[in-house]
Amino acid sequence: MSRTLPSLGVSPNIPLKNKYDAGGQKRYLNLHEYQSLSLMKKAGMTTQNGAVARTPEEARTVAETLVNNSPGCDLIVKAQIHAGGRGKGSFSNGFQGGVQILTDPADVERVSPNMLGVNLVTKQTGPEGQPCNSLLINEGITIVEEYYLAILLDREAGGPVIVASQQGGMDIEEVAESDPDAITVVTMDINTGLTDEQAEKVASKGLGLEDGDLKNQAVRQIKALGQMFLDLDATQIEVNPFAVADDGCLYCVDAKLNFDDNAHYRQGEVFQMRDVSMEDPRDVRAEKSNLNYIGLDGSIGCMVNGAGLAMATMDIIKLSGGSPANFLDVGGGASKEQVAEAFKILTSDPNVKGLLINIFGGIMKCDVIAQGIISAHKEVGLDVPLVVRLEGTNVKEGKAMLENSGLPIITASDLDDAAQKAVSAVNNLG
Repeated sequence: MSRTLPSLGVSPNIPLKNKYDAGGQKRYLNLHEYQSLSLMKKAGMTTQNGAVARTPEEARTVAETLVNNSPGCDLIVKAQIHAGGRGKGSFSNGFQGGVQILTDPADVERVSPNMLGVNLVTKQTGPEGQPCNSLLINEGITIVEEYYLAILLDREAGGPVIVASQQGGMDIEEVAESDPDAITVVTMDINTGLTDEQAEKVASKGLGLEDGDLKNQAVRQIKALGQMFLDLDATQIEVNPFAVADDGCLYCVDAKLNFDDNAHYRQGEVFQMRDVSMEDPRDVRAEKSNLNYIGLDGSIGCMVNGAGLAMATMDIIKLSGGSPANFLDVGGGASKEQVAEAFKILTSDPNVKGLLINIFGGIMKCDVIAQGIISAHKEVGLDVPLVVRLEGTNVKEGKAMLENSGLPIITASDLDDAAQKAVSAVNNLG
């Protein structure tokens, strides 16, 4: 079954990759380009010759090997970060371009110090950028045709779909908006995998390839891509461009892979590739402590038990004139150690000017959480206003413990009261 995007109801305002997201609050493993390409090569896809380097000396060695094997070839030096737009990006030291095209291994060694160990800022990273700790040095190829090929999750299909277009090498969202008929979508059954017929349909209709060697290459690699998606529990495999070179070969020139974290237990080799230096340190700390944390840009840090209550707390803060700095769900049975770690994560954000703790004690008893709050306050040496609202099991005992702690803890009677007190305390700081 094949179809074009209009039948899928894609809005020009909704990114294509978001449209095919299965939904839900999940963390997905991201890989660097060199890691993705190594997995694709292992799965049977055709990739350029090259290797990763972490020092200028290693970069020159890789470049020399490429030139020795293919005299006169271009040397493509790519900064490895978890963001797109690298070619037009700029480094925090002023060096321009996260993708350099060179010919001399000496030049590769010369430019590498401008890239390694420096943050690269692109349109996708935010103003702080991401640290570039490695470079991918590839043998350049002369591209004569570019295609787009991806396997993504589609909630309408209830599983993966293959998305293909003859308009590769550009932003697929722009293609979906300007020329949706140029995109072909084919569903894939996770039980049977991708069939020969489906792979041929993607190659002919999606990529516009006629019978011959090039189409045969495409069919083989499309099938390999489908099997890889299933074998590795991927949530996305995007190849852009999927390109024909002047040597008559079809290459995966650039790739982005995502994996479902729920598959960690059976994809150990893949998850060992995780680079936490690309992630928010607070997210990493929260994950280690089994806390559900998402950083935002407000000034009032929130600690709540239960996702729904956490969302409601954030809404009430906003309605009261404040701005939440995060979503943090400590769960139903948080320990004193988890509460202390939550304090540390919240206060590590320089934008946080006050904290609001909103706990409904069911499984988690209010007196236990009160003791955790008191201990964490002392351990962290909290120096911003703290508002606490407790309700539920042993609430009287918990409130008494807070009031008798001798600490500058502001107690609240209900959520409205807590939000108003938190906003007022932050505003009074000036």
